[in-house]
Amino acid sequence: MRILIVGPSWVGDMVMAQTLFQCLKQRHPQCEIDVLAPEWSRPILERMPEVRAALSFPLGHGALELATRRRIGRSLKGQYDQAILLPNSLKSALVPFFAGIAKRTGWRGEFRYGLLNDVRILDKQKYPLMIERFMALAYDQNVEIPRPYPKPALQIETASRDAALAKFGLTLDRPVLALCPGAEFGESKRWPSEHYAKVAETKIREGWQVWLFGSKNDHAVGESIRERLIPGLREESVNLSGGTSLAEAIDLLSCADAVVSNDSGLMHVAAALNRPLVAVYGSTSPGFTPPLADQVEIVRLGIECSPCFERTCRFGHYNCLRLLEPDSVITSLSHLGGTPVEVA
Repeated sequence: MRILIVGPSWVGDMVMAQTLFQCLKQRHPQCEIDVLAPEWSRPILERMPEVRAALSFPLGHGALELATRRRIGRSLKGQYDQAILLPNSLKSALVPFFAGIAKRTGWRGEFRYGLLNDVRILDKQKYPLMIERFMALAYDQNVEIPRPYPKPALQIETASRDAALAKFGLTLDRPVLALCPGAEFGESKRWPSEHYAKVAETKIREGWQVWLFGSKNDHAVGESIRERLIPGLREESVNLSGGTSLAEAIDLLSCADAVVSNDSGLMHVAAALNRPLVAVYGSTSPGFTPPLADQVEIVRLGIECSPCFERTCRFGHYNCLRLLEPDSVITSLSHLGGTPVEVA
C-alpha cells in the first residue's frame, strides 16, 4: 500500500504528524509513506523512520498557482493508493485530485467535496487534541483510535550530531540547558527575556552551560538574554539562534539535559527527542497541542483572559507571561531528571 501524505506547514504540526505515520504503520506494516511538504520540513521527515521519502512542495504557504499544482499532481499519477490530507484547505486537495489517487481522505473544509472522496466530519469534542485529528485519518470512519497513543520520536544519527557539535565548537563536559525563547506565532507566546535570563543564571551557577535555539528572527532575543548575564556567567552561554540549520538544531537539541521552551515548534522537537522539558504557556493552551514526552512540566498562570489564542495581547499587558515568575520554571526544572538520547 502506497500512501501520500499532504503535510502541514508548521514545524510543531509536522512533528505531531508522526503520530499519524505511526498509526498507519501499525495498521499496514508494509505500507510506504511519502510526505508532500515544504522543503524546510525535510530534516524533520528524514528523522522519522516511518517515512520513505520527503517530497518537496515548491509553493509557499497560501499560494494557489493552479498550473503548478496540476503539474505536480500529474507527475504523481499511478504512484499512490491513498492520499491523506492534514491541512483543511481547498488548495491542499488539488495535487491528490490531479494525481488521480483513488482514495483521498481528509476532514471536511473549504468546499472540498469532489476533490476528496473520503470526507470526514470533525467532532471537536471527540477529538480535542490535534494528534487525535491526525491519527483518526489512519482509520476507517467511526473506528476508535487505539490507546495508548504513540508519541513522536525523532531518530538522531551519531555522525550528524557530532558534526554539529564540532561545527559550533560545543562540548558536553557539563550539563546542557537548552532555551527556546522564540515563537513564530507572535509575542503572546514569548516568555520575557529577563525571565529566561534568570533561569539561565541559576543553572549556570549550578555548573550548567546554556545553549539558545531559534530562527534568525530569534537571534536578538537570544542576545538580550545573554546581555542580562554578568561577565563570567555570560561566557557559559552560546546563542545559536539563526546560526544553525533546522537539521543542526534538531541534532544539538538532542544533547540537552533539559529544555525550557515557549509553546513553539522547537518545543515539539524537544518533546519528540524525549528531552526533559519545561513548556511555558501564555496565550495558548496545552489542551490542544501539548508536548508529548515522558518528562514534561507545563507552567502557566491561567489568568482570567487566557488562553485567548491571540498573537498579541488585546490588553497590551501580556500578564499571562509577564507575571509568570522564573522561580516557577526553576522549580519545574528541579523535578526533571536528564536522560541521554538514543542515537543510531
